[in-house]
Amino acid sequence: MQTKDAGRFTCETITREFAFIGQCTTANFPEGFPEAAVKVQREFYPRIPEIKEAKDTRVISSPYMCNGIVATYFACLEVSSLIYVPDGMIGFKLPIQDYAKISCTNKTIGEAYDIVFRWMNEQGYRQKFLDQSCPVEVYYLDEEAEEEQVEILIPIVS
Repeated sequence: MQTKDAGRFTCETITREFAFIGQCTTANFPEGFPEAAVKVQREFYPRIPEIKEAKDTRVISSPYMCNGIVATYFACLEVSSLIYVPDGMIGFKLPIQDYAKISCTNKTIGEAYDIVFRWMNEQGYRQKFLDQSCPVEVYYLDEEAEEEQVEILIPIVS
């Protein structure tokens, strides 16, 4: 694992796999965002109790796929099993892979994307596109916090 502090942001590499259950929306990109992302997350919150095998109901993961024309954005919980997927939801796995990771807040997410992509370039990493992978935004819900903690994970290849 390689780590670098980029001012108040820390970039590092991690290796993870995921299993998710959640909901998604597709919208024009970039015109439909961030409104589409906010809408799918708000619609997902009341359905969280339906997900039986959730690892942590206070952590919303949002994998996404974007081709620059349209984007599909998910609101999910990480789960230990995909055996029961509630009606109207989707369950899927992202296989083990390397990610560039940066921690930020919901108010600094735009700046964090700029920093992590610059760091990736400096380290000689490229984003892995669509080959059983997608970026993931991880939101740590905290109703009492002024800013919520967020992690951005970008799948990478050397």
